[in-house]
Amino acid sequence: MKSKFPVYTMCLIISACLLCSFNLSFAQKKIPDEPLTISIEDGKLPPVAFSHKTHTEKSKIDCAVCHHRDKNPKEPQGCLKCHPVKDAKNGESLPAKMAFHKMCIPCHKESSAKNVPAPIKCNECHRK
Repeated sequence: MKSKFPVYTMCLIISACLLCSFNLSFAQKKIPDEPLTISIEDGKLPPVAFSHKTHTEKSKIDCAVCHHRDKNPKEPQGCLKCHPVKDAKNGESLPAKMAFHKMCIPCHKESSAKNVPAPIKCNECHRK
């Protein structure tokens, strides 16, 4: 009579592999649909089409650079969770518009200076 041990062992190994791959697929960082539209209520310029893929994969910018206060880096929150649309009160984060410009413009200028294409004029991000 043949032993069933190898069959059970093989089933156990396959189950463990499937379980690990299932867990890893849910452990990856959540990235919104591309491109993400960034708009501020009552904004004077058109919304900005933002690509997380361009910034994280092509430019190799770590998510924590922008999502600097998120408690769980695998589930980043939107900017407006911390940055108010209107003027900030004492002790609050910068208003969203200021935070975006303070974060984006210097980085784009630095990239452009290194001959890496990046929009640096207002209408290159705020397209009609």
